[in-house]
Amino acid sequence: MIKLMVGNQKGGVAKTTSAITLARCFADRGLRTLLIDSDPQGSIAVTLRLKPQAYLADFIGAGRQGGGIVTQLRLGDCVTTVAERLDVLCGNRETTTMEQHIFTMFGREHVFQKAFEPYEGNYDAIIVDVAPSISLLQACSMVFCQNVVIPVSMDTLSVSGAGATIFSAQTIGDSVRVPIRCVGLLPTIVNKRFGLTDIVMKMMGQLSETYKIPILPAIRTDQVIGKATRAHKMVADLDPQSKALEDYDAAAGQLLEVFKVEGMNAQAQHGQSIAV
Repeated sequence: MIKLMVGNQKGGVAKTTSAITLARCFADRGLRTLLIDSDPQGSIAVTLRLKPQAYLADFIGAGRQGGGIVTQLRLGDCVTTVAERLDVLCGNRETTTMEQHIFTMFGREHVFQKAFEPYEGNYDAIIVDVAPSISLLQACSMVFCQNVVIPVSMDTLSVSGAGATIFSAQTIGDSVRVPIRCVGLLPTIVNKRFGLTDIVMKMMGQLSETYKIPILPAIRTDQVIGKATRAHKMVADLDPQSKALEDYDAAAGQLLEVFKVEGMNAQAQHGQSIAV
């Protein structure tokens, strides 16, 4: 099972575009994929012009029963299928109200983990898009996914936002005793002709070296992304040959290799324990 949170404390870094496109790349590679929007702005629904019958808040609910989470609706009744093997659970303004209810719950950081656990067998990959700010839902997403991808656009503030995200992952992981790790820095909106690109890439290299986080393949600037947003379509549907999609697919492939290697290591260790 692959679970990834896509986030950066700074907005405007192609976070939602990255979450949508990586999810589509996973689905196109044959993985049953769920994309979750935990941003109260509901960016995914707006970007893809989706009008679901139910949203994240309708699924999570706010009830408690025996210390567990009582969901209001079944996940299958809340998701929207947007492509083959790709479902989306949209967020909306009610997400803020849901978050306020979660604040009153015991073990609130584990709410997503408990709510989605019964449905994880339906999917091979789950991607969670979060708001560009420190919030309880970001903590819930980190605890649930335990793996974070940080998009970094070619400006210095986005690197600062990436650093803040890394610190949040460490702090939240330590406080709830869950191993949360950053599995990749994703350079976005990359144009090598601009001098600032070299500066930002060097800063990313320092972050990568300090925290031992790999840098994923860079996503080049591409007019197709803007056209897809205006057309409320995925890049893969508007232009399957676009250079940005090629880059995102390469990044998706590298992420899959990380989990593939871990899966092989886990199987090897299991085999050794049986032999002993």
